[in-house]
Amino acid sequence: MTSTVDTGVPPTAAAEAPPPPRRRWRLHSQRTAPFLFIAPFMVAYLLFFFAPLVYALNISLYRQRLIGGDTFVGLENYARVFRDATFYTGLARITVYGLLYLAVMLVIALTAALLLDSGTVRFKRFFRLSMFLPYAVPSAVAALMWGYIYSRNFGPIADVARLAGFDAPNLLSSRAMIPSLVNIGVWTWVGYNMIIFYTALQAVPHEVNEAADVDGATRLQIAWHIKLPLIRPAIILSVFFSIIGALQLFNEPQVLSAIAPQVIDPAYTPNLYAYSLAFVNQDFPYSAAVSFVLGAAAFISSYVFMAVTQKRNQ
Repeated sequence: MTSTVDTGVPPTAAAEAPPPPRRRWRLHSQRTAPFLFIAPFMVAYLLFFFAPLVYALNISLYRQRLIGGDTFVGLENYARVFRDATFYTGLARITVYGLLYLAVMLVIALTAALLLDSGTVRFKRFFRLSMFLPYAVPSAVAALMWGYIYSRNFGPIADVARLAGFDAPNLLSSRAMIPSLVNIGVWTWVGYNMIIFYTALQAVPHEVNEAADVDGATRLQIAWHIKLPLIRPAIILSVFFSIIGALQLFNEPQVLSAIAPQVIDPAYTPNLYAYSLAFVNQDFPYSAAVSFVLGAAAFISSYVFMAVTQKRNQ
């Protein structure tokens, strides 16, 4: 025998579910947390990168006149850049610098990384640290140091030449200036790129090297035919950033211009040319146009390099 208990609540009311709670916007909710994390970066990006670019693009569309103030000229400053022989001379000079720098830096950095990976180098940590340490030296300080070494009047090279009874070589002449700048760049960046290549080599499976040893391949053949192709993405990345960095060369020629003003003029590199236009000639609109054209050249050269390398990989 069963009994029922009267609860006093209608059946329809008991079957109805309670209303869902209202969703309120919370500062610490899962949806808003990612935006809060990236907000400081976005604010700094907009204030210190995007806003200056917009401002520079705006002033590049004007021309400063002695009478009447700034006048809107549209793309006339950009057309003037493409007719500027001084800009092309600096761009050609920096192209030669970039090619020499890439060739020397890649050979030294790859050789050092392969030696470290082979295990034949003693005192690995000391060798790695000594190669990487120049990267910690600011570029302006490195230029000052090498300017002292290059000088014909003082410095170790001049002292050794006098002791040997010879005239000190003029390493800051017009012919030797680009190799001297390349030497500073290589000295600064070879350790940084060596670490990139060495890290990529550490990711190569040991089974690949063991299989090549069993097949009778020499260490040189293993390095050239196995290791280098496997770290090709790291090499491409290094070359990509080196191209951009070479086009932005500024500190070294700016510092050495005080020692060799007859060789390094205010338009020796495109970056130095833009700086001189803005802060020496006070021609900010044309300087902004030169900067944007140089940025476009860096973008195009980097894009062409990446397109060619990706096409070869297909």
